[in-house]
Amino acid sequence: MKTTVAEIAELVGGKLLRGESGAELSNFAALDQADAGCVSFFGNPKYAEQLATTNAGLVLVPVEEVKAPESVALVLVENPVLAFDRIIKEFGVEPPAFEAGVHEAAWVDPSAEVDPAEVSVLPSASVLTGAKIGKGTRIGAGTVVGENAVIGEDCEIGPNVSIREGCILGNRVIVHPGVVIGGDGFGFEFVEGRHKKIDQLGIVRVENDVEIGASTTIDRARFGETVIGEGTKIDNQVQIAHNVVIGKHCIIVAQVGISGSTRIGNYVTLAAQTGVAGHLNIADQTTCGGRSGVIASIDEPGGTYFGYPAKPLKEDRRESMWLKQLGGLIKRVKALEKKLGM
Repeated sequence: MKTTVAEIAELVGGKLLRGESGAELSNFAALDQADAGCVSFFGNPKYAEQLATTNAGLVLVPVEEVKAPESVALVLVENPVLAFDRIIKEFGVEPPAFEAGVHEAAWVDPSAEVDPAEVSVLPSASVLTGAKIGKGTRIGAGTVVGENAVIGEDCEIGPNVSIREGCILGNRVIVHPGVVIGGDGFGFEFVEGRHKKIDQLGIVRVENDVEIGASTTIDRARFGETVIGEGTKIDNQVQIAHNVVIGKHCIIVAQVGISGSTRIGNYVTLAAQTGVAGHLNIADQTTCGGRSGVIASIDEPGGTYFGYPAKPLKEDRRESMWLKQLGGLIKRVKALEKKLGM
């Protein structure tokens, strides 16, 4: 990367508030890690202290009035996060270009619908009987596309992914390495002293523009479908059980676990390590904070919940405050008991 302050301002469509337009820049970094050759950005007020002490050469800012060292050039943009993303795409590590074709070390069953002129299948990938893959889709090395699975157009399927038999992916779906879509749901019935396996014969349906993080597992339905709604983004190491239905444009963060047959509305956020019990409903636009334990349905849309069991934010904060005061209360009770000779 070799550019100047003026070129960065032009690239992001920003206004140079101050600084030498010809100053050279050679890298990008966070505010607290940047040096004089770096571009950085101020996208969240909680980093105001880092902005005030940064050594960056240039910082993208959303407002004109900010506290930053005089040596730092400032460029005004509408959204510093998106503007910085534009810079990374211009100068960062480029993803591999799409090249259609089936690698000689891959296996595509003759009955599969795969056009070598429009699809990329990388080494050691397998596309099994009756599978269908849309144009512009890349199948990563070592990935298995199961029997009669369907993958739409312009999808990016990473290495070592398993898309099991009958599962359906829409268009522009991104699946990161190690994901399993359509593994068996965890279903057993205790009969005569033994755990009898209950067949899981449904599928997983992933709608358009979904992204699924590395090592996530989405279980096939016992019957019918496990559904991931349009535009939903799932982080790494998430477990989604059989017959779960997740709505549109949800955010599911790392290490979340969702038990079977739970229904999650649209625009729901489940923060890291949230656990959701089975057969529940979570209303639209609900937010559950990190490590929340949802053991009852949430029927009112738009709320924020924390704790175990998950409860409205104000209630959780009030109970936390009471717990902090409990030690002092116990001391006072003991002192009173001593005075009373108890």
